[in-house]
Amino acid sequence: MRVLLVEDDELIGKGVVAGLSKHGIGAHHVRTAQAAETAHLEETFHALVLDLGLPDRDGMELMATLRAVDPHLPVLILTARDAIEHRLKGLHEGADDYLVKPFDLRELAARLHALVRRTQGRAAQVVAAGPLRLEPASGLAWLHGESVALSRREIDLLTHLADADGRWVTPQVLNERLFGLGEEIGSNALNVHIHNIRRKLGSAAIETARGLGYRLGWRPSP
Repeated sequence: MRVLLVEDDELIGKGVVAGLSKHGIGAHHVRTAQAAETAHLEETFHALVLDLGLPDRDGMELMATLRAVDPHLPVLILTARDAIEHRLKGLHEGADDYLVKPFDLRELAARLHALVRRTQGRAAQVVAAGPLRLEPASGLAWLHGESVALSRREIDLLTHLADADGRWVTPQVLNERLFGLGEEIGSNALNVHIHNIRRKLGSAAIETARGLGYRLGWRPSP
């Protein structure tokens, strides 16, 4: 399991990373909301561990932003705000769990394992194509039965190609589905994601045809 830890205190962050690793949980630690958004685009995480008192944005706003693109991402709020009003507000606004500082790392690890188990149980859609298996809701992927780390955008791109069921998809359509009409993107962004997918899954994963676009290299299973 791999989680995104958003904690502005460097000492606490390092302690949580080290403690979770002893319980089989890898943690990527960032200190700001902006860094969290960047990490979430570049890598798939099984859960978000979120401190509310961030230097550049309120943690609740960050949770709403990440949930807008990843609605099934489990969120555990980790904060010193121990008043019952704060806990209820966090839960009402979408958090799955709440742990008040100071805390026991064993409890944090146990809560994260429970959150991820529940989320995986809700993940109904499974994409199977050749040696590739995806669970878009949980962000998990396997190639020939071996786990593969794909970013959220890479998962979305593969899912859109699988949905096309062997038809070619133009770059314009893929850009619209991946980034939306209102998001400013670099002209090479789609090519970068495709390059990264081929690097992780092999060159046969995505086919390209000039004038037609892209399609999944393996046909989805019925």
